[in-house]
Amino acid sequence: MTSAVPVWIDDPTNAAILAVSEDRLQGFQLDPFGEIAERSGVGVATVLERIVAMVRSGTIRRVRQTLMATNLAAGALCAWEVPPENLNDAFEWLFREDPFSGHVVIRTTDAATPGSNYRLWTTLKVPQGFSIDKHAAFLARTIGAGAYRLMPAKALFALGVGHVRRRGIEPGARADVLAEVKDTLIVDLDALEWRVLTAIKRELADGEIVRDVWAGRAREAGVSLEEFARIGGALSAKGVIGRFSTFLEHVKPNAGTGGKSVTRYNALFHWKVPAGREIEAGRELGRHYIMTHAYWREGGPEFRGVNIMGVAHGTEKETVLAHKVAIDEHLREAGIAFDYTNVFWGGRSEIKPSEIAPAAYTEFCAAHQLDPEAMRS
Repeated sequence: MTSAVPVWIDDPTNAAILAVSEDRLQGFQLDPFGEIAERSGVGVATVLERIVAMVRSGTIRRVRQTLMATNLAAGALCAWEVPPENLNDAFEWLFREDPFSGHVVIRTTDAATPGSNYRLWTTLKVPQGFSIDKHAAFLARTIGAGAYRLMPAKALFALGVGHVRRRGIEPGARADVLAEVKDTLIVDLDALEWRVLTAIKRELADGEIVRDVWAGRAREAGVSLEEFARIGGALSAKGVIGRFSTFLEHVKPNAGTGGKSVTRYNALFHWKVPAGREIEAGRELGRHYIMTHAYWREGGPEFRGVNIMGVAHGTEKETVLAHKVAIDEHLREAGIAFDYTNVFWGGRSEIKPSEIAPAAYTEFCAAHQLDPEAMRS
């Protein structure tokens, strides 16, 4: 590997690889880099070389097999009302000290609106057997939050962050069919499945980005590669495996973007649609190619009763808003009225995978003088 290997995302070969590798490989992938090569038309040796180079340069921030964590642990989007003077300290603590908080974002609105005083937003997952409400209460005490709102997902309609393939999408561009509905029912796993899952989910070091990617992880789990592949396939069939993905560093400037961010604007869209039409509205929202996330969550009185939410990214604020206007128009054309909508803009943000292993929660409790039995659901 030399510095001569292109690491910028606009390089035609890298763009072809990333258009596949960001979010197109669904389910457990036994040979992910071979699959990327086949779908992108780039030789597998080049795929491996380029991905390693982009990881080492910081263009790609992590490579991993993701999970459908909503089916493995109680989870929620959480908005925190934190005094302005404590905001950055609270952000740092949740990002660095709480392994169960994933995305940590400071958000703003263009005007004072319902919920605009909730500046700190996180995703939160708590391993099976433990209480997300008790954990959130502990976090609130720790970071000095005066109030918070937990918003579990009742259904998912879009989940896949593919920045490269989303560039240049026209406002209103959408699939011909409604988005599928993904449920959030918790799936029980046995001890062997958890052991293999724990080995699967950890991000790959650059030295592990090789064609025979799972051989070392199988040894770590104490099973043969064949058994590892069988269990991985079974976990995928149970719906708890997400996608194999190369995650771009999309917020912080890096070599791969010439010192610019992959995306400048991260917008959380809110709509309040009539009760009973959430699934219909979510499927219409999830059709739009710009949406990286779309879900049914209940915002409650803190957010004026919003129940459909989604996330879109873009390099220009006006373009992101044009997508929002096009989606609004489409919902109306589909006969889905909404009497309130809003946009929460993302500012400072950090992203890490949420820990979901039950053993990790017991370790967390020991480190923070909590009785794990008292934290159970």
